[in-house]
Amino acid sequence: MIDYIIGRINYIGEEYFLLENQGMGYRINSSTNTLIQLGRGDGEQHIFTNLIVREDSISLYGFISEDEMNMFKLLLNVSKIGPKVACGILSTLRPSQIQKAILLKDIGTLCKGPGVGRKTAERIVLELKDKVKGSFVDEESFDEIMEPMDNEAVEALMVLGYSRYEAQRVFQGTDISGLSVEDMIKLGLRKLSRQ
Repeated sequence: MIDYIIGRINYIGEEYFLLENQGMGYRINSSTNTLIQLGRGDGEQHIFTNLIVREDSISLYGFISEDEMNMFKLLLNVSKIGPKVACGILSTLRPSQIQKAILLKDIGTLCKGPGVGRKTAERIVLELKDKVKGSFVDEESFDEIMEPMDNEAVEALMVLGYSRYEAQRVFQGTDISGLSVEDMIKLGLRKLSRQ
């Protein structure tokens, strides 16, 4: 496995770039986000890579950030998503935006990626919702998703197998003033069972 390559960028195309390292030129497929960032940099670049071996081809995919590479690998784990579709999604959305969309079950945002229909977006949410927790969203971005809530009802829902994201989100926009912890747990379970 080739985890990364350090070299000079010789050419940037629409869906790939050429990187020279010790006299060898590597054709590396990538996202628009990475290609734009490569255009700004001079000198040697550190590119995180993933080698895809198929019966009829060998392809190298690479990204300028480790977050983008990690999200690319996660997307490849989703059934019926290949490297081109994963790259297309990463060309449309940043890793943190993809994570937010998954955590909030925002199918519309995920459908912005080329080749991603409703069923594929629903598969992404279903198969990755437990794998993206805490990986890409920084503190500021997380606050945009939901207000912090630290109470016994949230902790109880987490003990029952729900993530902190799900447990906090279920109470967002709901008037819970005056409810006992037991009533909040019942309300949370009712709402979560309908999702």
